[in-house]
Amino acid sequence: MAIAVGQTAPDFTLYDTEKNKVSLGDFRGRNVLLLFFPLAFTSVCTAELCSVRDNIAQYADVDAQPLGISTDSLFTLAKFREEQSLNFPLLSDYNKEVSGAYGSLYETWGFDYKGVTKRSAFLIDRNGIVRYAEVLENAGEQPDFNAIKAAMAELGA
Repeated sequence: MAIAVGQTAPDFTLYDTEKNKVSLGDFRGRNVLLLFFPLAFTSVCTAELCSVRDNIAQYADVDAQPLGISTDSLFTLAKFREEQSLNFPLLSDYNKEVSGAYGSLYETWGFDYKGVTKRSAFLIDRNGIVRYAEVLENAGEQPDFNAIKAAMAELGA
């Protein structure tokens, strides 16, 4: 199911790398940038998430909380977050339910892997409304961070 700009973002609850349950609803009143990514420790995923890490101030300026989501286990994500010094939460969608709800799941990916998260970006406003949505079929590409930045500017602080 595709998620469109203007619709209410599907709520979810996933575990973070600290083994805490995190729900999208926990961030009501704040903007949220959901970044779905295929696999920790791969080159494009590392570059994408480290770019967010290095530019965290631009998200703070508009009170936007980045959240990385992958079908990797929370243990794999914890090691990845530690090694890359990521300064935002990573959430494990090991059961693939949230990735599926956001239309961000490959049926079959490289090496015949089933149910790997598609690289996607969703900007959700303080009221839970999707303000930007991008789902990439090519895992070698990154979301359009210039377009995300423009959408964040429209939200204000």
